[in-house]
Amino acid sequence: METVTKTTTKWVLDPTHSELTFKVKHMMITNVKGEFKNFSVEVDGNDIFKSSLNVVVDASSINTNNTDRDNHLKSADFFDVENYKELSFKSTSFKQKDDDEYELKGILTIKGISKELTLEVEFGGVNKDPWGNEKAGFSVEGKINRKDWGLNWNAALETGGVLVSDEVKLSGEVQFVKQS
Repeated sequence: METVTKTTTKWVLDPTHSELTFKVKHMMITNVKGEFKNFSVEVDGNDIFKSSLNVVVDASSINTNNTDRDNHLKSADFFDVENYKELSFKSTSFKQKDDDEYELKGILTIKGISKELTLEVEFGGVNKDPWGNEKAGFSVEGKINRKDWGLNWNAALETGGVLVSDEVKLSGEVQFVKQS
């Protein structure tokens, strides 16, 4: 009798070639950019296009290249990292719209508030690195109204408008490594 071994494929995040960034309008005139330095993405399934995703972000890893601003963002005015250590996103659907364009829907949770979020995804392709590792790349874009997740702090400007816009643009560049 011959034994058949089933090979299981798993896609694992390559954190050295991945990033999660955001932009928010400051004083109604410029954008301030930041990123979350520590995050993980688990692919639940063998086929990356048919698998669910679970993203966990370390809220305290926020970095805008300004210590005072980062500390304010970590405070109860924004992410309240003492009480809410993580942000999370769990996918609910991943649908192809065009050749390399997809729509990713899921539930984003910030400060214990969970709401549906739709993201636009561009599939960059699959390629082998110089060491023979097969990698898949994706670019992700979306936007949220930060107040929907309880990130309400703001200050009025004497000339009108507010210090920080409600809209936050989200962006991600993620690379996965195929493992057998």
